[in-house]
Amino acid sequence: MLNKIKKSIAVLFLASLGGIAGAYLYASLSDHQSISTKNAVPKESLHFAGMSNAGAPGPDFTTAAELSVHAVVHVKTYSSRAVYNPFDPFGIWGQQQRTQPMQEGSGSGVIVTDDGYIVTNNHVVAESEKVEVTLNDNRTFAASVIATDPSTDLALLKIDEKGLPFIVYGNSDDLKVGEWVLAVGNPFNLTSTVTAGIVSAKARNIGILPDQFKIESFIQTDAAVNPGNSGGALVNTRGELVGINSAIASSTGSYTGYSFAIPVNIVKKVMDDLVEYGTVQRGFIGVSIRDLDSRLANEKGIQNLKGVYVAGLTTGGAASEAGIKEGDVITKIGEIEVNSSPQLQEQVGRFRPGDKIAVTYVRDGKERITNVVLKNKEGSTAIVKNEPAVNLLGANFENVSKEAQSELSIQGGVKIAKLENGKLKAAGIREGFIITEIDKKPISNTTELENALRNKHGGVLIEGIYPNGMKAYYGFGI
Repeated sequence: MLNKIKKSIAVLFLASLGGIAGAYLYASLSDHQSISTKNAVPKESLHFAGMSNAGAPGPDFTTAAELSVHAVVHVKTYSSRAVYNPFDPFGIWGQQQRTQPMQEGSGSGVIVTDDGYIVTNNHVVAESEKVEVTLNDNRTFAASVIATDPSTDLALLKIDEKGLPFIVYGNSDDLKVGEWVLAVGNPFNLTSTVTAGIVSAKARNIGILPDQFKIESFIQTDAAVNPGNSGGALVNTRGELVGINSAIASSTGSYTGYSFAIPVNIVKKVMDDLVEYGTVQRGFIGVSIRDLDSRLANEKGIQNLKGVYVAGLTTGGAASEAGIKEGDVITKIGEIEVNSSPQLQEQVGRFRPGDKIAVTYVRDGKERITNVVLKNKEGSTAIVKNEPAVNLLGANFENVSKEAQSELSIQGGVKIAKLENGKLKAAGIREGFIITEIDKKPISNTTELENALRNKHGGVLIEGIYPNGMKAYYGFGI
């Protein structure tokens, strides 16, 4: 009996001890839980990466679109195309060439002044005989091609109208990679189209311009640009013009992810030159350059990869006269750092012959600064005059009378009324010759002759007839 009582007391003691331990353990765990809860991230604030709160506001482009869409125009171009007889391509045996109906091209343009100056791409209006501009309010105007610049793929148009909406210039130097931009234009004849993207890169050289003195330092964006956007506006979120859309990288001919725009700082300089001088005033620094990479740096013993390597100098050029030598590394033009050939070309391209610019360069590991006076392509500091090609011909012209047209069975034509020293005389053309075609395009009057030769460079083929009925063909270069 006594043993049973002892066992019962032992069980009760153990049970009490277990209860006390359990109570203590529970209290301890409760204290830890309260501390953990205080320091934990609230459950409702946790999100998957890349997900945003529902209803969170995104970028607002409405102001920029409203400021720019009314100043972007639809550019339509027209040109005729001759159909050649393969057995008589020059019409020597009197075979008349047929001319197909006018062919239409389409692009965009940006009004930059309220009195009708419009910037577009050179490739939009090149070879065109007639240009029309349609505003966002559907008014249509005949446009004159004031001048073009193949080296930057820019052209200046003019329409006869006042009080037009225009886009103010921004500063393309201030653009940052990752910044939002809008492309405004007329892709596929869809007028007043706005797309958005970011600046993907700057100072891109894509090798698209054929001109010997080309400047390619494109702004690359992922804003959707398609055929018809050429010449349209690239604007920042404040509605300021930061570029002119010019090209796309595509294997299909349509947008596949990348588009390229001419920086507005180049656009502004080219437009100012075309208005003031009729041609672009290009200042040349007189160096051949290479991008600096690790291989070139190791080869030349250069420690820092910043800058552009001077691989050669033009004899008597601006850089040579300023003391720059082969092997130097140019790091700045003015206050702007340059780390690639396109960047250097873009910065120098903003200046005219005779302008003095500060050039920072490194030689033997030491930074130096010199002032360089830019020269034109002829090697002087003079402003280049734009002499129209028609002036180089050395002749006075007059329209052909209806009687002469009927007698010679021709339509239109321009007669050489007086011949002096010039391209025509040097090519063997005689006074009295009637020009009927230039580069296979019919010439009906003196205006068409001037348009055909405006900004003409390279070979020219002139076809026509003498008063005695003899046809003749002449070729020469301008």
